[in-house]
Amino acid sequence: MSPLEPAQPPVPGADERVGVAVVGGGFMATVHSRAARAARARLVGLASSSPERATDAASRLGFDRAYASLDELLADDAVDVVHVTTPNALHPAQAEAALAAGKHVVCEKPLATTPDDAARLAAFVAPGGAAAGRTATVPFVYRYHPMVREARARVRSGEAGTVLTWHGSYLQDWLLTSADDDWRVDPDTGGRSRAFADIGSHLVDLLEFVTGDRVRRVAATKRTFLPERARHRAVETEDAVAVTLETDGGAVGALLVSQVAPGRKNRLHLEIAGTGESLAFDQEQPETLWVGRRAGTTIVPRDADQLAPDAARLVTVPAGHAQGYQDAFDGFVADTYAAVRGAAPEGLPRFADGLRAARVTEAVMDAADAGAWIDVPGGER
Repeated sequence: MSPLEPAQPPVPGADERVGVAVVGGGFMATVHSRAARAARARLVGLASSSPERATDAASRLGFDRAYASLDELLADDAVDVVHVTTPNALHPAQAEAALAAGKHVVCEKPLATTPDDAARLAAFVAPGGAAAGRTATVPFVYRYHPMVREARARVRSGEAGTVLTWHGSYLQDWLLTSADDDWRVDPDTGGRSRAFADIGSHLVDLLEFVTGDRVRRVAATKRTFLPERARHRAVETEDAVAVTLETDGGAVGALLVSQVAPGRKNRLHLEIAGTGESLAFDQEQPETLWVGRRAGTTIVPRDADQLAPDAARLVTVPAGHAQGYQDAFDGFVADTYAAVRGAAPEGLPRFADGLRAARVTEAVMDAADAGAWIDVPGGER
């Protein structure tokens, strides 16, 4: 990690637009830039893998300028916040460089491809760390669906009772065939884990966020069904993984994660059963929360008048007008920029949460390799 002494972070005034730059020019850069625009930030500039790609992406996404390099981006005093949207293996060095340059950082998940790198980044911005005072966040954006916050409020209020079981799945089909390929398939760029690190981490983050309970140990089985793809031979990263887990609070659960599930585009589903009621959320049907009781079942709509305050604050359009993934991302980015200005938004996922995800992912991979239960390290979250 860099030995540079970090510069002081910029703190825009309440009426001053946050200056934003993005590193990377792919799909996630598009999503981040839309969210930044919705939060009334100024899209200062963009850097990518080459000056030519940066110029193309900056023009396409509406940034003021393209940078020839990351160093040029970091030297621009107009940039307050850097969004890192590059391949996974690049995250630690780029995020740290931005922090050392005095910028606030939004780093795509996984925060790092190893727990050690994630721990160093989390320590860098923790109280007493070299970059303490920076806002440093990771987009676990499914926290920003209003109905997820409603489920969390019901657990925190005691309505759900003591949590007994969890089950969930995150299913996609975008890597279903051998013709489907991506840099994430390669462990040198994507990391040791593919499916779990990419999407399973969202599922575990949501389960822990909603319940306030933490995964204590895991057992897992993983499969690589397609050992050869269009641009990669001898593929080692997993297409699917099944996980059994136990929590600190005594709950048990099971998770299925797959990127080879035909017809499932982005189906994150979780159900939590407590002694008082069960709560189920489906990301592809995000307008409702299923509440199950022994005597009667309720479908709660995304209607601000019927929701807990923390859920209602994330409702951006009236009930009956659908909200979705980009709206959740917009809420996350808006909260990040509020934190840059000194606020403390409820539930904002920070680098400590990225470290937590890295530790859970490593435990799942170790459990699958060992064929045994593996404890998940604790520590800061």
